[in-house]
Amino acid sequence: TETLRKYLSLLTAEERKTANQLLQYPEDSIGRLMTPDFISVKEHWTVQQALDYIRKYGKDSETLNIIYVTDEKGFLQDDIKVRDFLLAPLDQPISGLMDRTFVSLDARDDQEVAIEAFKQTDRVALPVTDFNGLLLGIVTVDDMVDVIEEEDTEDIQKFGGTEALEEPYLKVSLREMIGKRAGWLIILFLGEMLTASAMGYFEDELSKAVVLALFIPLIISSGGNSGSQAATLIIRAMALGEVTIETWWQVLRREFLSGLALGGILGVIGFLRIATWSLFTDIYGPHWVTLGLVVGFTLVGVVLWGTITGSMFPILLKRIGVDPAVSSAPFIATLVDVTGLVIYFGFAYLLLKGSML
Repeated sequence: TETLRKYLSLLTAEERKTANQLLQYPEDSIGRLMTPDFISVKEHWTVQQALDYIRKYGKDSETLNIIYVTDEKGFLQDDIKVRDFLLAPLDQPISGLMDRTFVSLDARDDQEVAIEAFKQTDRVALPVTDFNGLLLGIVTVDDMVDVIEEEDTEDIQKFGGTEALEEPYLKVSLREMIGKRAGWLIILFLGEMLTASAMGYFEDELSKAVVLALFIPLIISSGGNSGSQAATLIIRAMALGEVTIETWWQVLRREFLSGLALGGILGVIGFLRIATWSLFTDIYGPHWVTLGLVVGFTLVGVVLWGTITGSMFPILLKRIGVDPAVSSAPFIATLVDVTGLVIYFGFAYLLLKGSML
């Protein structure tokens, strides 16, 4: 692009050559993050030779915490902490310090692979190789901090029901901001129209028992809140590697029991609320006990459905290769709203038929 060419023109010839090499890798790959500024030594050298080399060329290295060992052709053989060099006899061959157990990254792998690798190791830098094991560069942990922040920001924005912003909030143009948010708002608006259609379907029930309308906001919000809660927990657990596609059954079982318990708690509170009001006012009529049972049972069903939907939908998206963060809280809430009304009026029809309906 024109902007890219503009920035490249500001670099020195050597820096421009390095930048062009890194730009050959896919956009979100590890190759885009790596730096070619590292120290590597040969396994047949002595510790003294290695230290002399480090003193001579180390000032240009990104980090000196880890020294990389390669063969004559540049293929990675090991990585050794500089502490081991300092404590070893000067005449000891480097091969005597090697255990040949190291973690390396492929330059074409996604940056999320590097994030996981850093989480599992205590290294401040990791080597980057091609698919044959040729050492190309290194990635440092401070580079990954920026990537993690960017990934988390993107996930939060998606989960909030908007497309990820490419620039800081105040630098995004108004037109782009509207475009990023309008798509999901339109989808959610169309989804909420299904809620209106569901209410229209139960118009007769509402006309016979207007009191049922008083609890619709309560029912809808409880289902949406429980679904958003579950989705937030599962998406974060998936990001941390605590939940995988293979553990879906464990998640379903836990969320079923959680939803049942949480729905039961809200159901009891809802019933007690109706009972308490009925002691001082006749707002709910003579059939307040049955109405309280309708609200109570509905809350159990809606919260249970919300937790199951919120927990399973991200896993389903992951299974079909879609970013789980796309299962935004507003989307989950909209999905649960429609089914919540069906559950509510279903219980109302079963329990109030012959009395209020």
